Amino acid sequence: MSAITVRDLEIEVQATGKPIVRGVSLDLEPGKVLGVVGESGSGKSTLALALLGFARRGARITGGSIAVGGHDILSLTDAQLRDVRGKIVSYVPQDPATALNPALSILTQLSERIADRPDRVEHIRGILGEVGLPSDDTFLHRSAGELSGGQQQRVAIAMAVAPEPRLLVLDEPTTGLDVSTQLKVLELVSRLTAAHAMAAIYISHDLAVVGQVSDHVAVLYDGEVVETGTTEEVLTRGSHEYTRALVNAVPSVRDRPQRPAHDDAEATPVLQIQGLSAGYGGAPVLEDVSLSIDRGQCLAIVGESGSGKTTMSRCVIGLHAPSGGVISLDGEPLATTAARRTNLARQRMQYVFQNPYASLQPRQTIGESIGLPLLFFKQETKATVRGRIEEALERVRLPKSMADRFPAELSGGQRQRVAIARALAAKPALLVCDEITSALDVSVQASILELLAGLQAEGQSMLFITHNLAVVANIADQVAVLRKGRIVEAGPTGAVLDDPKDDYTKALLADTLDIADYRTEGLVR
Repeated sequence: MSAITVRDLEIEVQATGKPIVRGVSLDLEPGKVLGVVGESGSGKSTLALALLGFARRGARITGGSIAVGGHDILSLTDAQLRDVRGKIVSYVPQDPATALNPALSILTQLSERIADRPDRVEHIRGILGEVGLPSDDTFLHRSAGELSGGQQQRVAIAMAVAPEPRLLVLDEPTTGLDVSTQLKVLELVSRLTAAHAMAAIYISHDLAVVGQVSDHVAVLYDGEVVETGTTEEVLTRGSHEYTRALVNAVPSVRDRPQRPAHDDAEATPVLQIQGLSAGYGGAPVLEDVSLSIDRGQCLAIVGESGSGKTTMSRCVIGLHAPSGGVISLDGEPLATTAARRTNLARQRMQYVFQNPYASLQPRQTIGESIGLPLLFFKQETKATVRGRIEEALERVRLPKSMADRFPAELSGGQRQRVAIARALAAKPALLVCDEITSALDVSVQASILELLAGLQAEGQSMLFITHNLAVVANIADQVAVLRKGRIVEAGPTGAVLDDPKDDYTKALLADTLDIADYRTEGLVR
């Protein structure tokens, strides 16, 4: 008997009648996981929310049926839906911070949906144990702000599982997690669904993740299911061209492009870090870090959350003052903060942030955003800046007409290209990229990596922060592995990934999910 049955689901834009989800039908048994994959705009999250009887503002459910555990979701009143949500159907969002109230204790939040259970505290302790978290009183009385990102995500899953729902809907819950934490969360989802006979819908753009956690896969394209089947069938023998394109767009640790050798052994490094140490509130985060980047070279920094990757990049760009060490650009030592550095030093290093939605001013046109650093550094005047803006857009393969549009009119991939264009417009010696592909669809990610490879070929130097070793394999010349603020291994990318020496590096590689497993060997789960 199916735990969930969806038949001919239709969702449209309320104002125009344009379809968002069209004719979607799905079946899922208790204890099984269905992975739903597709690019941004395919309807994944819209479908996920519809399973709770909800449509985002501006959208409406216009047809079809959704049955979960004997409940006809689309026929329920608002009051009945409030009772069903969280008890019959539970939802885990991508960002656990949106699911947790920072003002309430973990115990209070875990109790909300099971307040009528006389054994709720013991039940909560048991669920916390199942998700690999402490269950003592000290932990129960912590707030969300006192937990790491991985712990917050586990608490969000515990909240969803505590009422013992029939269906668990997970919307990109591991996108921002490092490989080791991600694997633990995926193993947790598989274990909980089997132990509690829950069905789960796992929404993701990461096909390697879906391959790890799902029993079946549904591929969404433009609001329609274009292919369904067992995970092995879809990922290894996909029949639809869109499915095959998605699989082929995913980077693999094993597929490394040939890179030109850099003949600059005697040249001054573009960036040199010597004995860098840094912390927050007296607590050390980085200790005695040393590395260098040659001209035209990409150095990737990898490690788990909390390893110090982003702190290092913020020290380099001058957003966080180190407690010790020297950072040099083109052989010249830099002041510890951006405010104390010269305009030339600030212009020669540019930062591309992780979130393309938050890094652009929504009230400025794309042209204004790209032109701002040019005017600030006095590289152009208002009369001449337009040409440089168009040149920067062309360099990231966007049309000149994009200059007159606003960020809200662009896709996520287009926004990230604009953010790169803005950084490149200043003609920096070093581009600092902080997890810039982690939130992107696989095909968009592939196009951004191709763009960055082209920039490298033109001589652009890069510091690339990431937790994705498959991305490292496809973009970096050198890689440094950070663990608890120290570099435990560094060297040419091929040498580190093919023959790691440190146990921590070996563990990261062992935890990395690789799409090549499904392309060539089939799936064993």
